[in-house]
Amino acid sequence: MKTFFYLKTCDTCRRFLKELQLPEDVILREIKEQPLTLEEMKRLQELSGNYEVLFSRNSRLYKERNLKEKQLTENDFLNLILNHYTFLKRPVLVLENQIFIGNSAKTIQAAKEALHA
Repeated sequence: MKTFFYLKTCDTCRRFLKELQLPEDVILREIKEQPLTLEEMKRLQELSGNYEVLFSRNSRLYKERNLKEKQLTENDFLNLILNHYTFLKRPVLVLENQIFIGNSAKTIQAAKEALHA
């Protein structure tokens, strides 16, 4: 599986996409139009190690729901992401058995190296 999970209204996702210059065999997956499935989330969890690293604490809903005050479990992270796309830390790039989560300079550089290895 080679997939780029992103939100088309997210400036950071668009910048990341532009910087990476993805090959044609990478599927672009807009998560608002095509929400993640449970099976896809399980695969992302296998690659990342847990659901928490896939979870965005920068989401507006995270603040509105006062989730900072709650002790969230792995199951909570999974359900929140499945129930609303903004809880997925983005973008997420999957290249077979590698995963790149978020938009840090280190993540972008590692993804570029993996793409052009």
